[in-house]
Amino acid sequence: MVAGAPDGVEVDLSLVRIPDDWLIFAAPDGQPTEPRHPDSITKQFTNRAAKILGFSIRLHDLRVSHGTWLLDQGTPVHTVAKRLGHDPSVLLKVYAKRTQKGDESAAEKIGLLTKGLAIGPT
Repeated sequence: MVAGAPDGVEVDLSLVRIPDDWLIFAAPDGQPTEPRHPDSITKQFTNRAAKILGFSIRLHDLRVSHGTWLLDQGTPVHTVAKRLGHDPSVLLKVYAKRTQKGDESAAEKIGLLTKGLAIGPT
Protein backbone atom coordinates (compact mmCIF):
# COMPACT_ATOMS: atom_id res chain seq x y z
CA MET A 1 0.00 0.00 0.00
CA VAL A 2 1.22 3.47 -0.86
CA ALA A 3 -0.36 6.43 0.89
CA GLY A 4 -3.39 4.31 1.79
CA ALA A 5 -4.06 3.24 -1.79
CA PRO A 6 -4.38 -0.45 -2.69
CA ASP A 7 -1.78 -2.08 -4.92
CA GLY A 8 -2.16 -1.19 -8.57
CA VAL A 9 -3.82 2.17 -7.90
CA GLU A 10 -1.63 5.05 -9.01
CA VAL A 11 -1.39 7.94 -6.55
CA ASP A 12 0.01 11.37 -7.33
CA LEU A 13 1.92 12.08 -4.10
CA SER A 14 2.72 15.62 -5.26
CA LEU A 15 -0.84 16.47 -4.27
CA VAL A 16 -0.29 15.34 -0.68
CA ARG A 17 0.48 18.25 1.61
CA ILE A 18 1.88 17.48 5.03
CA PRO A 19 1.68 20.30 7.58
CA ASP A 20 5.01 21.98 8.31
CA ASP A 21 4.75 21.25 12.04
CA TRP A 22 4.42 17.45 11.66
CA LEU A 23 7.44 15.43 12.77
CA ILE A 24 9.12 12.41 11.18
CA PHE A 25 9.41 10.62 14.53
CA ALA A 26 6.14 11.68 16.11
CA ALA A 27 4.96 10.48 19.51
CA PRO A 28 3.49 6.97 19.48
CA ASP A 29 0.05 8.17 20.61
CA GLY A 30 -0.60 9.46 17.09
CA GLN A 31 -0.04 13.17 17.69
CA PRO A 32 2.05 14.24 14.65
CA THR A 33 3.24 17.47 16.31
CA GLU A 34 4.43 15.89 19.57
CA PRO A 35 8.05 14.71 19.49
CA ARG A 36 9.01 11.18 20.43
CA HIS A 37 11.84 10.92 22.95
CA PRO A 38 15.10 10.36 21.00
CA ASP A 39 16.08 7.40 23.17
CA SER A 40 12.88 5.58 22.24
CA ILE A 41 13.87 5.56 18.55
CA THR A 42 17.30 4.16 19.39
CA LYS A 43 15.86 1.59 21.79
CA GLN A 44 13.24 0.45 19.29
CA PHE A 45 15.84 0.16 16.51
CA THR A 46 18.27 -1.74 18.75
CA ASN A 47 15.60 -4.21 19.86
CA ARG A 48 14.34 -4.87 16.33
CA ALA A 49 17.85 -5.17 14.89
CA ALA A 50 18.82 -7.68 17.59
CA LYS A 51 15.78 -9.82 16.77
CA ILE A 52 16.51 -9.75 13.04
CA LEU A 53 20.32 -9.93 13.07
CA GLY A 54 20.86 -11.94 16.23
CA PHE A 55 23.27 -9.37 17.67
CA SER A 56 23.08 -5.84 19.01
CA ILE A 57 23.79 -2.86 16.77
CA ARG A 58 23.14 0.85 17.28
CA LEU A 59 21.98 3.40 14.72
CA HIS A 60 25.37 5.11 14.99
CA ASP A 61 27.07 1.80 14.19
CA LEU A 62 25.24 1.80 10.86
CA ARG A 63 26.56 5.28 10.12
CA VAL A 64 30.14 4.26 10.89
CA SER A 65 29.82 1.04 8.89
CA HIS A 66 28.36 2.98 5.96
CA GLY A 67 31.29 5.40 5.93
CA THR A 68 33.88 2.64 6.24
CA TRP A 69 32.24 0.56 3.52
CA LEU A 70 32.16 3.53 1.12
CA LEU A 71 35.86 4.18 1.74
CA ASP A 72 36.65 0.49 1.19
CA GLN A 73 34.77 0.61 -2.12
CA GLY A 74 36.97 3.47 -3.30
CA THR A 75 34.43 6.26 -2.93
CA PRO A 76 36.29 9.60 -2.90
CA VAL A 77 36.93 10.97 0.60
CA HIS A 78 35.16 14.26 -0.10
CA THR A 79 32.02 12.38 -1.20
CA VAL A 80 31.94 10.18 1.92
CA ALA A 81 32.62 13.22 4.11
CA LYS A 82 29.69 15.09 2.58
CA ARG A 83 27.34 12.12 3.07
CA LEU A 84 28.32 11.85 6.74
CA GLY A 85 28.30 15.60 7.37
CA HIS A 86 32.03 15.78 8.09
CA ASP A 87 34.88 17.87 6.84
CA PRO A 88 37.20 15.58 4.80
CA SER A 89 40.01 16.05 7.35
CA VAL A 90 37.70 14.83 10.14
CA LEU A 91 36.63 11.88 8.03
CA LEU A 92 40.24 10.86 7.41
CA LYS A 93 41.07 11.22 11.09
CA VAL A 94 38.09 9.21 12.35
CA TYR A 95 37.13 6.71 9.64
CA ALA A 96 40.25 5.97 7.62
CA LYS A 97 41.81 4.05 10.53
CA ARG A 98 38.83 1.66 10.42
CA THR A 99 39.45 0.52 6.87
CA GLN A 100 41.90 -2.24 5.98
CA LYS A 101 41.38 -2.35 2.24
CA GLY A 102 42.99 1.04 1.68
CA ASP A 103 46.31 -0.09 3.12
CA GLU A 104 46.18 -3.42 1.30
CA SER A 105 45.40 -1.67 -1.98
CA ALA A 106 48.23 0.82 -1.50
CA ALA A 107 50.72 -1.95 -0.72
CA GLU A 108 49.61 -3.91 -3.79
CA LYS A 109 49.98 -0.88 -6.07
CA ILE A 110 53.44 -0.03 -4.72
CA GLY A 111 54.43 -3.69 -5.09
CA LEU A 112 53.38 -3.71 -8.74
CA LEU A 113 55.12 -0.42 -9.39
CA THR A 114 58.41 -1.49 -7.84
CA LYS A 115 58.37 -5.11 -9.07
CA GLY A 116 60.63 -4.38 -12.01
CA LEU A 117 62.96 -2.20 -9.96
CA ALA A 118 64.16 -4.95 -7.65
CA ILE A 119 67.95 -5.25 -7.70
CA GLY A 120 69.06 -8.82 -7.44
CA PRO A 121 72.46 -10.47 -7.45
CA THR A 122 74.56 -9.79 -10.54
